[in-house]
Formats: sequence, C-alpha cells, structure tokens
Amino acid sequence: MSASLARADNRIALSGPLTAPGLGRLWPQAISAARAASGTPLTLDLSGATILDTSGAALVLSMETAHGGPLTLTGATPHATALLARLRAAQPPPGVSPGTPTPERPPGLFEQAKIRIEFFGVTALALTGLPRKLRFLRGADFFRIADRAGQQALPLVLMLGFLIGMILAFQSAIPMQRFGADLYVANLVAISLFRELGPLLVAVILAGRTGSAFAAELGTMQVNEEIAALTTMGIDPATMLVLPRIAAAMLVMPALIVAMDVSGLLGMGSVLMLFGFPASAITAQITSATGPQDFLLGLFKGMVFAAALALIGCRAGLTAGNGPRAVGEAATSAVVGGIVATVLLDGLFAVVFYRLGL
Repeated sequence: MSASLARADNRIALSGPLTAPGLGRLWPQAISAARAASGTPLTLDLSGATILDTSGAALVLSMETAHGGPLTLTGATPHATALLARLRAAQPPPGVSPGTPTPERPPGLFEQAKIRIEFFGVTALALTGLPRKLRFLRGADFFRIADRAGQQALPLVLMLGFLIGMILAFQSAIPMQRFGADLYVANLVAISLFRELGPLLVAVILAGRTGSAFAAELGTMQVNEEIAALTTMGIDPATMLVLPRIAAAMLVMPALIVAMDVSGLLGMGSVLMLFGFPASAITAQITSATGPQDFLLGLFKGMVFAAALALIGCRAGLTAGNGPRAVGEAATSAVVGGIVATVLLDGLFAVVFYRLGL
C-alpha cells in the first residue's frame, strides 16, 4: 500500500505509510493542496497514516508552512505527535534559512565564571582519577609538547634574558655611579632575576607562545568537533589533552628559568666589565647577595606560573565557541588571561613570602 492524499472542502487526509520511499510522488500534491487552501482554516487528518517517520513529519511541517494559516491536526498517534513536536522545535526561527548560522550571544560575567570553575573542577577530577586512566596518555604527545614549549622557546629566552640583564645593569649603574656604588648593581640584578624577573619573564614568553598554541590547537579540535568525538568514544578529554600539557609546561619551566637567569647575569656582567669591574668582583657580589633560597623560590614560582598558564590555555581552547573567529578569540583569551593570572599570582607570592620572612 502506498501513501495517498484525499481532499474534501477544507480537509486533507493523508493515508498509508508516510515514509521516505513513498513520498516522492505525493509531496508536490500535498504542498499544492495546502497552498490552495491558504487563507482559510485547514484540517489535516492523519488517522489513515499507518506509519510516519521523519520524512512524513517533514512533509506535514512543509504543508503547515505552505498553508501559512491555522492548521488543525487530527488523528495523529502519540508517536507522530511527539515526532512532529521535536522537528518543530528544531526548525530555525522565522526569516532565517536553514543554512544560515545564528549569531552566538557572548557569555556574561556569571556564565564565564561558571565555565572556568566547571573546567577547573573537571581537571581536578581528571587528576585524581589519573591512575585509572593511564591508558589515555600518550608519551609521544607529551614529548612533542615539551619540545615545542621548551626547546623551541630557548633561543628567545636566552636573547631576552641577555638584553634584560644589560638594560637593568646599564640603567642602574649610571645613577649609582654618583654614590660610588655601581658595583652593587650586580646584587640588584641578581636578586631581581632570581626572585622576580626570571620566572615572570619566562611566564610571559610561555603565555605568548605556549598558552596561545594550546588554545589554538584545542580550539581547532573543538570547532571541528573532535572533542565531541573523543567523548563519544569514551575518552576523557581532560585526561588525554589537558594533563599532558600541564605536565609538559611545568617540566620545561625550571630549565627556561635557569637559562633566563644565566643569560641575564651574563648581560649584566658584560656591562659591568665595560665599566671596569673584573669578573671575579662581579661573581663575588652575586654569591654574597644571593643564596640557594632565592633561586629555589624563583623556580617554585615559575612552576606554579606554568601550571596556571597551561590550564588557562587549555580552558580557552576546550571552551571555544563555533565559527571562524572562535580559534582566534580562544588564543587571545589564553594570552590575556595567562598574563593577568601570572601578575596576580606574583603579587600573592610577594605577600606570602613577606609574611613568611622568605
């Protein structure tokens, strides 16, 4: 039995199986009949329909659109009514074509805070459940991330550290010469590098290079629905994608801080040697003014900065929206959020270290 249509006055009756194979011939007739009855109330009788699938439901909705007026549906089974309700809810708003993307409303402050808290909670749960999900980790990905975050950033860190050391030494030595204290520039630069500038500058570099890279990479996966595919396959994205990036950033951070400190001291030493101070005097000032505590505090701060930067970069990528601008907005959010978080954490460490006498 094939689908058929019967029309009497302001009533259209559809009977038979309203499925995809039998609607090709019936579709133009049904649309024409509904359009011919436009402007008057129309009753659509489905009591004779033996089965109705999504194609049949789409035909009914198309008849409603073609009629353009009030349409009363009778004889529909509960299954057909529920299917029509689901398809009607999935239709685009009036005046919007099905292929037109609807603009997304940017989340408010409360929604942004909720997204961040939820992501940090998911990451914490992934960390606590890591022993049961070690199969999701891939060593090749970890070493690739560590190489990109550490070794490839090393030339920039060395150059920036040397220049910062030179600038600090030169700008400090000129006014301190008036008091005959230009040798103590070594003390000033060494303490600044070990406790503050070393970890802070490396964190800024990490935010600009690595944090944005994490956000762009994961944001692209989010836009391409690869994250949804991983979730569908039962793979935890936080365990597979977030935790290795946090671990890699924390692993390379101490090495980058050491490189920044050494290059900064070399830049400072080159300036002081131009002022006539021997290398032995400069080294003696550095060793007398600083100790292992200053160096270790800088390393500790740097590792906390690295964890925060990686976490913020991954959060920006995994919570990216849809559309062509989502990846760029995620990278921007990662850089800005990483730098702001680094400065806030640095201020918090300054207060805590002062209260602890460190």
